[in-house]
Amino acid sequence: MTTLCHLQDLQVTLGGKAFGPFSFTIAPGERVAILGPSGAGKTTLLRLLSGDLRPHSGSYAFRRAPIQTWSLYTLSRKRVVLPQSSEVAFGLMAHLVIGLARIAIEGDAKRDAIVRDAARLSSCEHLLNRGFNTLSGGEKARVHLARVFAQLWDERNGLILVDEPLASLDPGLQIELLESMRRYAEDRNHAIVAILHDINQSMHHFDRLILVKDGNMVGDHASGKAAIPDLADLYQIELEAIERVGLPPWVFPRASLRLNTL
Repeated sequence: MTTLCHLQDLQVTLGGKAFGPFSFTIAPGERVAILGPSGAGKTTLLRLLSGDLRPHSGSYAFRRAPIQTWSLYTLSRKRVVLPQSSEVAFGLMAHLVIGLARIAIEGDAKRDAIVRDAARLSSCEHLLNRGFNTLSGGEKARVHLARVFAQLWDERNGLILVDEPLASLDPGLQIELLESMRRYAEDRNHAIVAILHDINQSMHHFDRLILVKDGNMVGDHASGKAAIPDLADLYQIELEAIERVGLPPWVFPRASLRLNTL
C-alpha cells in the first residue's frame, strides 16, 4: 500500500464559509502536522480526514476506497480520532475509559492486556484505578491518548488523527508523549496527522507540514529550512532559524509583521 489517504479538490461550506479545496496524499507511516492561525480551518480538515464531516464536492479515498463506503465499525478499526477536548459523562475509572476503545470487538480476550500496555506507553499506568473525573487536565489527556493507542493496538497501516494533543501538558511530558506516538506508529506503520501550534515540535517530530489559512491549503512542505518563509507568512511573524547539522533547524519568532501594518 503506497497511499493511505488521497484527497482531491475536497471542499465543504460551514456557516457560510468555504473550506478548501484540499488536495494531497498521505502515505502509511507518514507523520504530518497541520499548522495555521486560529480559525484557519485546521479542525475542519481533520474532520474531513476522519470521515466525520462529509464534503460538498471533491473526492476522498481512504485505503483506496471512497470514505463514504466505509461502515462505522470497519472505519473504527483503521482510523482513530483524538479531538481537542473530550469529556466523559459518567464517573468511569480510567481503565474503563481506555477500554471503551475496544468495546465494539466481540470476544476481545486481549483487551485488559492492551489497556495496560497502552496506559504504560502514554505514561498513565498509575492512573488506571482512578476515577476519570478526579484527574487533572494533563492526566485526562494521557488517558485519552492511551485510548487512542488501544483502539489500533493490533492493527497495521492505520490513521491516527489528533487535534492539539499536547495543549495541557508540561514540556517534558510533551516530548515524552510525542516520542511514544512516534514509536507506536512506527511499530504498526500507522500514519499520524496532528494539529499543532508549536513550530519546533512540528519540525522535529513530523515529516511534513500542511499549512492552512483562511480555509485554504496554502502550503505542503517537508519539515526543514525550506518551509520557514511560508511559515513566517502563515503566521505573519518574523522567524529566525538556528541550523544544526543533520537535524531540522530551531525556529524562533522575533516580531509580528502585523504590527508593521497598524
